[in-house]
Amino acid sequence: MSGAEQIAAPANNSNVLLLYAARGVRGFGDGFAIIILPAYLAALGYGPAQIGLVATSALLGTALLTMAIGFVAPRHDLRNLLVAGAVLMAGTGLAFPNFEHIALVMAVAFVGTINPSTGDLGVLVPLEHAMLTQGVSDRDRTRAFARYSLIGALSMAAGSLGAALPDFLAPLGIGNLTAFRLMFYGYAALGVISALLYQRLPHVRMEERAVSAPLGPSRGVVYKLAALFSIDAFAGGFTVQSLMALWLFERFDLSLSAAGLFFFWSSTLAAFSFPVAAWLATRIGLVNTMVYTHIPSSIFLIMAAFSPNLIVALGLLLLRSALSQMDVPTRTSYVMAVVTPAERTAAASMTAVPRSLASAISPALSGVLLATPFLGLPLILCGTLKILYDVALLFSFRHVKPPEERKPSV
Repeated sequence: MSGAEQIAAPANNSNVLLLYAARGVRGFGDGFAIIILPAYLAALGYGPAQIGLVATSALLGTALLTMAIGFVAPRHDLRNLLVAGAVLMAGTGLAFPNFEHIALVMAVAFVGTINPSTGDLGVLVPLEHAMLTQGVSDRDRTRAFARYSLIGALSMAAGSLGAALPDFLAPLGIGNLTAFRLMFYGYAALGVISALLYQRLPHVRMEERAVSAPLGPSRGVVYKLAALFSIDAFAGGFTVQSLMALWLFERFDLSLSAAGLFFFWSSTLAAFSFPVAAWLATRIGLVNTMVYTHIPSSIFLIMAAFSPNLIVALGLLLLRSALSQMDVPTRTSYVMAVVTPAERTAAASMTAVPRSLASAISPALSGVLLATPFLGLPLILCGTLKILYDVALLFSFRHVKPPEERKPSV
């Protein structure tokens, strides 16, 4: 079988559905894990600064594992790598409930898969992106990623509601710590289910020439995109979902059940923005869609920092959620479009790694800022830096068109 034939293998509908199903399972687990993680650490007696360090450790570990995947994927079976990542997810759920010392918690966060962000970073993401892209036409690619992101966001929304479970178990005499540990074990079970789904995928290897040169003719474009994406990710690290939950806990004394309900609607709004983003991209282009939806969302975030009460804050944050994630499927589609097929796994990894590394720095800083009298500083920094990123992206790539946006040559 040739390299091109190997790449085309996973393009049939049943394999795409398996990838969508696995994304949904993982998303459900992420949905409750990123909310209960700060609550669990707070229940253990740790403050905002220490919780920020755990988030930084998790994102740093994600970055290094994603970097390793970028080099390993061209040489190994993608299905086996996906199964291994799902097994790591199961191991993470089993390990977290058994450690309480901050150094051990940070170690588990570093090597594990519980990511304090909203799910578009992680060791499994570039592998799923590469398999999903193969065989999808340029015209259908953005819609395929929009569906992928939609499933992920809806499943995370459902998982967010699951974060309220400790509140429902309390009247039964089950303490918060015990309930949190049970939920981590549930996260481990979801890892096992993901592994079983990945196991049904075909064996796939990338093109042979990708082994010696993971990035070739598109190297310059990928590096420039990676640099810009790292600015966006550094900004986003100030308000990763775990720290947004902590901000709501600290600023407004929000309950776990109320936080779960808020993040349900937040994720639901983000989910339904994905097909809108795909529709919008066909009319104004991928880069314009990313920029023109992102800037207003950042303005809403900055305004939320000055909210006089909980209702205003939640309203502004929900408006932000309706717009802030529209760049996720469009960004992924754009990266996959402007590189050659042989470079797609490496490009997905190389753009994800700087994002993970950059986002790993800011949560620790955010944790420190959340301990200051004005708790809104992380939100202001995040929104301001994201606006600067959007302007730079528009200026740098407004003329670099994906195939479907190029005018046909005469």
